[in-house]
Amino acid sequence: MSGDAEPSAGRPALAGKQLSEQVAVHLREAIMIGELRAPAYVRTEHLAAELGISATPVREALMILHSEGAVRWEPRRGFRVLPLTERDVDDLFNVQSYIAGELAARAATALGEPEIEHLRRIQARLERAARDGAADLVDALNHEIHRTINRSSGSSRMTALLNLTVHYVPLRFFGKVEGWAEASAHDHSAIFDALHSRDPEAARTAMTDHIRHVGRLLIDHLRSRGVLEEPPAPPK
Repeated sequence: MSGDAEPSAGRPALAGKQLSEQVAVHLREAIMIGELRAPAYVRTEHLAAELGISATPVREALMILHSEGAVRWEPRRGFRVLPLTERDVDDLFNVQSYIAGELAARAATALGEPEIEHLRRIQARLERAARDGAADLVDALNHEIHRTINRSSGSSRMTALLNLTVHYVPLRFFGKVEGWAEASAHDHSAIFDALHSRDPEAARTAMTDHIRHVGRLLIDHLRSRGVLEEPPAPPK
């Protein structure tokens, strides 16, 4: 895709957070799923009209993405979407898997048996939702499981770092990425077993493997849609 482009997944729910942050979430997901692709320009006024908001929070959101390296400001032309490469996505999930693995290792010595049984009950609901094809419910239950594990670690700053990486995971498209719902339904057993055994190393490995699996599925999805570009050649 080239020229001007706007995300087309519909108007996001712009509530709860600061408006510019909500717009940034919307744009990140649109870039990560390939709705916005390099070298398209994001037209501030067009996007503001589509979302039914003023141009100011849109500009603020684009400046956030500029600081993250997702778009680039070009004088007199606007904000251009930068290429998304397989390395970008792989790096994102490698960082996320490292942090999530460490949080799971800490949770292994913090979660009690009642909490683990609660997680298993949530997992049973998640597996039923996956069989029924209820992707939104799978996403919500998956989020509850990971949030419970992360919070039990007692590591609020590391959890905040994890959230920074999750910002780029296109959760709004959960049901469109082949294998994501199934991964949430099947990858958690090893995590729960490690938590039950109070085995930090096993919990770290199981969580790391799960996050990397999800990342590979997203890479496969993006590659099949022609979203990913080759990384730039190193300077000579």
